[in-house]
Amino acid sequence: MKSRAAVAWEAGKPLEIEEVDIAAPKAGEVLVRIVATGVCHTDAYTLSGDDPEGLFPAILGHEGGGVVEEVGPGVTGLAVGDHVIPLYTPECGACSFCTSGKTNLCQKIRVTQGQGMMPDGTSRFSMGGRTIHHYMGTSTFSEYTVLPEISLAKINPKAPLDKVCLLGCGVTTGIGAVLNTAKVEPGSSVAVFGLGGIGLSVIQGAVMAGAERIIGVDLNPEKYVMAEALGATDFINPADHDAPIQDVIVDYTDGGVDYSFECIGNTEVMRAALECCHKGWGESTIIGVAGAGQEIATRPFQLVTGRVWRGTAFGGVKGRTELPGYVDQYMDGTIKIDDMVTHTMGLDDINHAFDLMHEGKSIRSVIVF
Repeated sequence: MKSRAAVAWEAGKPLEIEEVDIAAPKAGEVLVRIVATGVCHTDAYTLSGDDPEGLFPAILGHEGGGVVEEVGPGVTGLAVGDHVIPLYTPECGACSFCTSGKTNLCQKIRVTQGQGMMPDGTSRFSMGGRTIHHYMGTSTFSEYTVLPEISLAKINPKAPLDKVCLLGCGVTTGIGAVLNTAKVEPGSSVAVFGLGGIGLSVIQGAVMAGAERIIGVDLNPEKYVMAEALGATDFINPADHDAPIQDVIVDYTDGGVDYSFECIGNTEVMRAALECCHKGWGESTIIGVAGAGQEIATRPFQLVTGRVWRGTAFGGVKGRTELPGYVDQYMDGTIKIDDMVTHTMGLDDINHAFDLMHEGKSIRSVIVF
């Protein structure tokens, strides 16, 4: 069948709207009609050419919401008409990672997903006989896409897909980092570095966890308004201080925060986020993805004296079993998404969505098919 899609033909070039061919789903696979998809910094990172796993040509996009159109042989958990969120972190429930009880990083299809292929090592996308790679196992910048059943979360059909699509990445990542990875406790102090979509979601998670003090750290004071509306209690702009930001925060909090979260992907900020944590028990969680080959550094004494450095992917959330609950929390008003969607547009304007992101004028742009 044919599908309109935004194709990344090569790194560093704008996406091109094309009509691509999509093969039918094979065993264990599902054809999904994408209704809406967010445009995320990770998509921009890959498109820039800095992503070591970036492959071209490809159909990017990993923050989507859609409806099942067709199921392949052997698919038992989904049916035509089901509403779903694609998962770039699948959940097979059977691999050693899934059964460990310690991680959400399912490895069942990790190798082929990293190669831009379906589990059988081939692609369902092509154009003029040329193979087009899948992206993060999802490829939501296409009106239709094919995914493994283990890469789809079945959700409440009443949920608006143009909002809950953001639960496919940023919102879930931020909230999950607080609740699942760091396990922030009531009454805690929290510092959030970077107040984009993920940082704002960390703030939401901190509120849900009962944090008492939530400090937003960002160079752009225009971002403070929404952060405060979501629950941030204090703000620090590094540009207003001559001292390193970690020293400013330690002084400001009388010893440092209990928890910090790096939501940018900057290795220097990662160091600051760790070093602003309280001696003896402070914990810093890295969420942002740094460029290929970059390394983090700090003095070992920071860790010897009780601080903890950890990382998280998709907020430690197991997509098929746990993500539907996040959708329900959006529906009951616990999780706020609507105000984070600052722009909505059609597929033809997708490059404008990237421009808005790079200019710092959007929190999230959503493409509606």
